[in-house]
Amino acid sequence: MKKMWGGRFSKKTDLLTDDFNSSISFDQRLYKQDITGSIAHARMLGKQNIIDPNEAELIIKTLEAILIDIEAGNVEFSVSMEDIHMNVEAILTERIGDIGKKLHTGRSRNDQVATDMRLYVKEIADDSKSLIRNLILTLLDLADDHTNTIMPGYTHLQRAQPITFAHHLMAYVEMFKRDMIRMAQVKAMADTLPLGSGALATTTYPLDRAAVAAELDFAFISLNSLDGVSDRDFCLDFLEAASVLMMHLSRFSEEIILWCSSEFNFITLDDAFSTGSSIMPQKKNPDIAELVRGKTGRVYGNLMGLLTTMKGIPLAYNKDMQEDKEPVFDTYDTIKICLITFAKMIKTLTVNKETMKKAAAGGFSNATDAADWLVKHGVAFRDAHEIIGKLVFFALEQQKSLDELTLDEYRSISPVFDESIFSAIDLNACVNQRNIIGGPAEEQVRKAIAFNHQWLVQN
Repeated sequence: MKKMWGGRFSKKTDLLTDDFNSSISFDQRLYKQDITGSIAHARMLGKQNIIDPNEAELIIKTLEAILIDIEAGNVEFSVSMEDIHMNVEAILTERIGDIGKKLHTGRSRNDQVATDMRLYVKEIADDSKSLIRNLILTLLDLADDHTNTIMPGYTHLQRAQPITFAHHLMAYVEMFKRDMIRMAQVKAMADTLPLGSGALATTTYPLDRAAVAAELDFAFISLNSLDGVSDRDFCLDFLEAASVLMMHLSRFSEEIILWCSSEFNFITLDDAFSTGSSIMPQKKNPDIAELVRGKTGRVYGNLMGLLTTMKGIPLAYNKDMQEDKEPVFDTYDTIKICLITFAKMIKTLTVNKETMKKAAAGGFSNATDAADWLVKHGVAFRDAHEIIGKLVFFALEQQKSLDELTLDEYRSISPVFDESIFSAIDLNACVNQRNIIGGPAEEQVRKAIAFNHQWLVQN
C-alpha cells in the first residue's frame, strides 16, 4: 500500500522496516482519542474557511461513522499504514475520496499523537482516581467494623504499642488519598492542548486553537510549539503516580502476606482470593497479594524505561518517543487489575480478633503506657524508661506479661507503683487514652472515618 508520506521516496520500505516502524499493534487503543481530536480539528478548519465548511461537515460525519464501526469490531487496521492516525485517515479517504485528504491540513502526526496521548492520560487518570476511591471506601467500611479490635502496632517488625485494626487500616487510607491527589495532578499536567504545534513550528494557516481546546476540554494551550510536540512529562507523571500507588499496594500486600501466615494468623483470606499448591494439599497461598507485590516492579520498570528513553532526546519530536505508549498502556492495565482485585480481596477477608489481641498482650506492647503512668506520678521520663526496662527484664525472667505481674513484683522494682498501674496498662485503656487527633482511640478513628467519607465526596 502506498505511503501517505512516500512522495519523496523512490523505492518501497523493506517489510521488516514496516513491521519495526509500525505502532498500530498497540496504539490502536487511541482510536477514540484520535477520532475525537480529528473531529474537533475538522470542525475548526471549516469554521476558519481553511477548507470548505461542507467538506468539513462530511469529514466529521464520516469520522463519527468510522468510530461506530471500530467500536463494533468492523474495522481491520493495516500495519502498512503504520499507526492509528494514518489508519483512520486512510479509512476516511477510502470512504469519501480526496476530501478525506484535507483533514491533515494544518497539523502533523507530531502534534496529533501528543494530543491523543494527553486525552488518553486525562481519561486514565480519572479512572485510576475512581478505582482508588473505591478501595478507600472498602477500607473505611472495614475500619468501621474494627474500631475496637486490638492489635499490636509495630516498629522494626517488633511489637511496639497496642493500636486497633481500624487505626492500621486508616494509615493506608491516608496513603491512597495522596494517590488520588497525585492522579488529579496528573490530569492537570496533561490538560494542555498541543494541537496546532504542527511538526515543530506551528503552521501558516489561521488555526483557532482556542476553539479546539474548548471542544476537547483542555484548560490550556501550549505556548511553545517545540515543547508542544516533544513533551512527555505528563506520561512520566502518570507512571510516577502509578509507581507510588503500587508501592503503597505492595506495602499493604506484604502485611497481608504476613498476617495470613500461621506465624501471625491475624487474618484469613477468602478462598476465592487464594490458591493452592500443586503438591502440598494443606497450602493456602496469598497469591493475589504476592502478585500485586510483584507487579510493583513491573510498574517501576515502565517508569525507569521511559525516563531513560526521554533523557537523551533533542528537540523536537523523535521516533524514540513512540516508546511512550506501551509503558503507559501496560501500567494502566496493571494498576487497574490490581486495584479491582485488591479491593475485593480486602472486602472478603476475615479478621481473627482474638489472635490479634493476644499478640498485642504479648511482647510488652503496653510498656510505654507503664512508663507514662510513672511520669504522671512524678517520675522523670528517662528514669521511668529505665524502671520499666528493668520491669520488662524481670517479667521475661518470670515468663510473665506486665499484666500478669503482681503489685508486689511491681513495687520490688519501684515503690511508686500502686493498684492503678493495672488499669493504665489495660490494652483498651492503652488505646483509648491516646485520644488526640491522629491517635488510635476509638473516638478519633471514628472521626477520621467520618472526615474521610466527606473528603471523598468533596474530591
